[in-house]
Amino acid sequence: MTNTQIIATIGPACNDTQTIAQMIQAGMSIARQNFSWGTHAEHRDFVLAIRQAATQAGVVVPIIQDLSGPRVQAGADHTVNADIAVITDKDLADIAALADLQIEYVALSFVKDAADIAQLRNHLSTAGSTSKIIAKIERPEALENLDSIIEATDGIMIARGDLGDAIPFETLPFVKKDILRRCMAAGKPAIVATDMLSSMIDSDRPSRADVSDIAHAVLDGASATMLSNETAVGAHPAAAVAVMRKVVDEAKSHTDHTLAYL
Repeated sequence: MTNTQIIATIGPACNDTQTIAQMIQAGMSIARQNFSWGTHAEHRDFVLAIRQAATQAGVVVPIIQDLSGPRVQAGADHTVNADIAVITDKDLADIAALADLQIEYVALSFVKDAADIAQLRNHLSTAGSTSKIIAKIERPEALENLDSIIEATDGIMIARGDLGDAIPFETLPFVKKDILRRCMAAGKPAIVATDMLSSMIDSDRPSRADVSDIAHAVLDGASATMLSNETAVGAHPAAAVAVMRKVVDEAKSHTDHTLAYL
């Protein structure tokens, strides 16, 4: 058993119990729900489908509720409204709507400092939620306050899509390595996310670049690697999980890092 987790996003391509069961069998460790899309009723159905499939498989599959934050969505594109609070009214409504399901993790988008984490803990407590918090690193302010954010949170997600838009793209691989190094030193789990296996959104085979990207994330010390559109809307969700598991396990066999569990 590897201790590098695979997170897969649940969406229209895999929202039935049978497909989720196939993804679990293929190696999905944790399920993510992206709250930038969908209704509360749809997300509730996703949670129930994930838990039913996990129960039938005799395993536990924790769930991440990924909040949209100060994001203005327009079709496939989005912008970030930097003038409003990190925790939006929509986020609070999303937390409250599913608090009774006791989702294991809440991912906070566009974190800027440790105070954002403290505010979210207060909101979760008020809603009766016991969720742990994952801080998404997506903006320069988060990099400036990284050590205090790592200390305050339960885990880190290196959200390379938005982070790569916020910093010079050529620096992104080295920023990723630095974040992973600091998380390992602090004993906090870290997820590497965004475009890890984008070649499999339409194809049933990975590109060599994607294979290398996944392997290097593991070698750099990632606690988890994440699939987004590859499983949420891709043509081969279970196959994408299987490929990522195969690459992760091979990479893990080439490193002796002791990694933190999510």
